[in-house]
Amino acid sequence: MALRTKASVQLNRPGWFVYTSLVIVLVASLFPFYWSFLIGSGDASTIRDPNMSWWPGGNFIENAQTVINNPAVNFWKALSNSVIVSVTVSTTTVVLSMLAGFAFAKLRFKGNGVLFVAVIATMAVPVQLGVVPLYILMSQYGWTGTLGAVIIPALVTAFGVFWMTQYLQQSLPSELIEAARVDGCNMLRTFWHVGVPAARPAAAMLFLFTFVASWNNFFWPFIVLDQSNPTLPVALSMLQANYFVDYSLVLAGVLLATVPLLILFIFTGRQLVSGIMQGAVKG
Repeated sequence: MALRTKASVQLNRPGWFVYTSLVIVLVASLFPFYWSFLIGSGDASTIRDPNMSWWPGGNFIENAQTVINNPAVNFWKALSNSVIVSVTVSTTTVVLSMLAGFAFAKLRFKGNGVLFVAVIATMAVPVQLGVVPLYILMSQYGWTGTLGAVIIPALVTAFGVFWMTQYLQQSLPSELIEAARVDGCNMLRTFWHVGVPAARPAAAMLFLFTFVASWNNFFWPFIVLDQSNPTLPVALSMLQANYFVDYSLVLAGVLLATVPLLILFIFTGRQLVSGIMQGAVKG
């Protein structure tokens, strides 16, 4: 019996093909970062040099300081704005999506299906179609040039509602909700004590996805914000506003903007995976 168990464990171990595939994916994922660091550590002529060395140069710190001290970029202001926008949008999206997902997944009310289909249908509308009326609306409210014009339209997303609805339908038994109601919990307490713990793994994933998307968002902030109050992607676009573009500075700025995301993944990656595995075991 012990030999049979040991043999089955050995058979379940991944083989050389799995490890080779993972190494290829890892190298392909890291190559853009290495390429950016390679160019960002050189000078203006590095990217056009046919005999470019594949070893990084020694100018990255100098290029990074040039980007940070560039008055046209306004780096620290843009960094703080990106943090405020990304954290606020991610938090509100998670909270409101959990509330809506809990209602659509576990509550029965008139028009449930119609409202859910209407929410999902908005995902088929291109973002570009709403830019002009949204800008007019922000202008009438006097919000153009302020962070509110970026935060308010993104407080919740249809994808977030759909994500939480599908997850709660599969992972949250209706018997738990009925038991909480029998014990005297109102709907908000039921959501807090039953729905939130069940939705935690999906909420962590949604927060991470929303934070990255909000951090990298360029299109709408570029339209509605001005250069005195930009987010980081909008500020870094000023490095390409001149007739001559120094790509060593551009890619050094891109790497600086990527550092907060890498830190976020490093500190939350283990908790994120453990939360997902915990939710899978409970399901």
